[in-house]
Amino acid sequence: MGTIITNIVTLSFYVKHLTLWPEFKHKSLNMKIRKFLSLALASILAACGNSQVSSDNAAKKPATITNAPVKIVLASEIKFDKLNPARGDKSPQAGTVWGDRNGKEATGFIFKPTDGFSSPPHIHNVSYRGIVISGIVHNDDPKAEEMWLPAGSYWTQPKGAVHITSAKGSNTLAYIEIEEGPYLVRPIEKAFDSGEKPVNVDVSNLVWLDASGTNWIDKVSDATSGPKIAFLWGKPTDNQLNGTLIKLPAGFKGELHNYADTFGAVVIKGQLGYQQSDKVKTLDPSSYFSTKGERIHKISSKADNECWIYVRSKGKLTVTPSTK
Repeated sequence: MGTIITNIVTLSFYVKHLTLWPEFKHKSLNMKIRKFLSLALASILAACGNSQVSSDNAAKKPATITNAPVKIVLASEIKFDKLNPARGDKSPQAGTVWGDRNGKEATGFIFKPTDGFSSPPHIHNVSYRGIVISGIVHNDDPKAEEMWLPAGSYWTQPKGAVHITSAKGSNTLAYIEIEEGPYLVRPIEKAFDSGEKPVNVDVSNLVWLDASGTNWIDKVSDATSGPKIAFLWGKPTDNQLNGTLIKLPAGFKGELHNYADTFGAVVIKGQLGYQQSDKVKTLDPSSYFSTKGERIHKISSKADNECWIYVRSKGKLTVTPSTK
């Protein structure tokens, strides 16, 4: 496991900083190498997650459980304000989904820049991770070549590191998550080295596992056409924080079971049907649902579109397709 972690750190550094090396200034060669390194990094992340998952004891499902209350925040209910008030009208918008980005706790919010937005070089006082929901986003060192991340892509930004953020698209949205607050924008004069390395994973380089590759998905007759999971960060073991993407195929009906007291999910792509009593709520991209205890969530996707959700949770999850 130590070797895997070392490789992740090394590869993420190369992917981010390749353009700073004189030997790789040739654009086409540079981009090919960046793509190769990104794919290698994604593969190592998946292998790391899969090795931990396979060694984790499968959670025992009780015959019945008392479902913890669920909180649902629809995309239409999110209220936006200026992410960086000091920039006035040039500031992108941000809508807090959970937590308080001005407080000290962990927080998730929706980043909403204007088409063509590009920030000046800056740093943040805290590290964050992001997933593109719509449009395309570039987040990198000011001297790096542009690496536009489309919807479904994932990146991390270490605290203290100088970077720029740019966006294209009339409705660009990204989900941003921090583990501590407040979330502040600071000038490059206050830059510092946190020891963390940034990661950019294009959606095409995500490594998806189906029921044949992880025990987080209950077996189905055809695993390749069933749900899939991509492990993004953290330790997918008992009571440890981790982040995953779950891909539900078109027409999916089933359950998502969380066992621990920390669980929150954001719809990234498509529409999610969430059943409450005898009613089904439709959750559009940016919508969020969470619980502070064990719960079996009854979920579905539209007949003609798959649905992706990002989950931040502790410990293991189980996705169970309906057999009806």
